[in-house]
Amino acid sequence: MKITTYIIPACISIALLSACKTKISTVANENKISASQQSVAFVKDSLYIDSLIGTLPQGSEMGVSIYNLSKNKSVYTYRNNKLSRPASTMKLLTTITTLSYPEGRQPFTTNVWYSGSIVNDTLRGDIYIKGCMDPEFDNQGMDSLVSQIARLSFKTLKGHIIGDVSMKDSLYWGSGWMWDDAPYDYQPNLSPLMFHKGTMTVTAYPDSIKNKAAIGVSPYSDYYEIQNNTKSNPAEKEWFNVTRDYINQSNRIIVDGNVNSEQHSTITVSFAQNYFLRTFVQRLIKNGKKSIPNGYISIYSPTTDYSKLTLAASYSTDCQSVVKQLLKESDNLNAEAMLYRLSSINGYHPATAEGGIKVIKELIKEIGLNPDNYLIADGSGLSNYDNLSPDLEVAFLRYASQHPDIYNMIYPSLPIAGVDGSLSHRMRDCAATNNVHAKTGSYTAINALAGYLTAPNGDKLVFSIMNQSILDTQKAHQFQDAICTKLCK
Repeated sequence: MKITTYIIPACISIALLSACKTKISTVANENKISASQQSVAFVKDSLYIDSLIGTLPQGSEMGVSIYNLSKNKSVYTYRNNKLSRPASTMKLLTTITTLSYPEGRQPFTTNVWYSGSIVNDTLRGDIYIKGCMDPEFDNQGMDSLVSQIARLSFKTLKGHIIGDVSMKDSLYWGSGWMWDDAPYDYQPNLSPLMFHKGTMTVTAYPDSIKNKAAIGVSPYSDYYEIQNNTKSNPAEKEWFNVTRDYINQSNRIIVDGNVNSEQHSTITVSFAQNYFLRTFVQRLIKNGKKSIPNGYISIYSPTTDYSKLTLAASYSTDCQSVVKQLLKESDNLNAEAMLYRLSSINGYHPATAEGGIKVIKELIKEIGLNPDNYLIADGSGLSNYDNLSPDLEVAFLRYASQHPDIYNMIYPSLPIAGVDGSLSHRMRDCAATNNVHAKTGSYTAINALAGYLTAPNGDKLVFSIMNQSILDTQKAHQFQDAICTKLCK
């Protein structure tokens, strides 16, 4: 057999070149399309991918599926049906399924209603805030609702402020999420009333005169308390840590360390709907609503007939913005919001993760695969219970490409190699740059990449690469980047 030496693109490490320049893995024939069915050019591409497989760390696993959309045929597979944990490439299934429904592409709208009537300067009734699980609801959204309410003629409220969180169930974590990840901003509490993604940011500034760091917080709210244990001593080594008593679901934020330069840290708060409501009340008071009851009610199953209430304020986030943040920045909250939306628009009241997953499985069946062959636990891939295959991800990307309403929202929202999102620092200055549009997935010992690229002859390819049991993230990235660059070149 003739052994071919390949020149690896400049954006792939020299270490990888040394490892794969002559070795063609003997196990690479498993599950692979016969080379005789391909053109001479793609025979070389296939052998090149085979050689890369031989460079992966011993003990790691992987699967690859590459499909030519232009010619409507599979062009390369290796363990393409192997079940793997997808990490954040799970977000592709959630997003594509939700966008397949017209209602799934509608804006996320948070409404504020009131009952009763305004007499003189008093509202004799209740204020209802109906949550829709808008994952991008931030200071702008909060200030918008507050300013609209502030323009009403009342200054005193003789009633309650009620948070309607009946849109979804009361579970605030996804199935299989790690309890000790609770303080980290990528795992927020889930609620139909989300504010600032259920997080707050601590900024510490050095102050050697007081020998203690000055602390700033954003967004400001009296919902949490700050315990400042810092110091600011230029003579000592700098370190910084922010956490909270998450085991007891406390919102006491503990700031430790020796701060000699500006430091930042973002963490979650517990009970997202209470965070929303407390901040809402605080800002209403600041905007002239001087007399508001100290208590508010957050209810699960209201019997409120909104047709009998008065709409007082509304704020919407367009779905494209949610999808862009979801895919470009791999936002877990946005993915879970899409999953619960999917459940809600398919008649599950309250919406549940299980309801959304059932709908995803229905689409799996529609595209010709057996949903019983896979395991889906959440919408974001944060759960280690998820098990998908490269072929399944390719099938969903193919489905999206066949439906312009989905594809036109998905494609521009995917990270672009060497340009933005989670691919901004990968595949720079090579054939893949500004060509590969793909979703990344990364978890402990897991790394995946799935998306679209254009071959030199203009053919559109879709691919999924799923690396498992690989502790060296850089090696997984090198492997995936080398395949993509070769296909682009």
